[in-house]
Amino acid sequence: MLTDFDKGVLIGLLIGEGHFGGDGKQPQVTIKMHVKHKRVFEWLKEKLPESKLYGPYNHDNRHYYQWMMRGVALRRDLIPLLDSVPWWRIDEHSYERYVNMKERYFLGMEYAD
Repeated sequence: MLTDFDKGVLIGLLIGEGHFGGDGKQPQVTIKMHVKHKRVFEWLKEKLPESKLYGPYNHDNRHYYQWMMRGVALRRDLIPLLDSVPWWRIDEHSYERYVNMKERYFLGMEYAD
């Protein structure tokens, strides 16, 4: 169970760093950031234990981790959580990307107010 603080941090991360997409077969939510943010990724894994953390990667002088949630965990845990938070009120752009992912992958279109 995430606290209101946890939800706020998660939404902030998704607004600033989140990618809402997929591989054509399944949807995924991804956050990619510099390795100096390792503790943030550890926190994400602690709060959403069925998520995945990849890295650290070193590519073209970039050093980063990539956090990802997809599959059953995305549908069961993350989508309902994101639908319960009215983040469109503060950032329509990231919310629109989220809704587009849901539409592309036929995810439930329940909206919270």
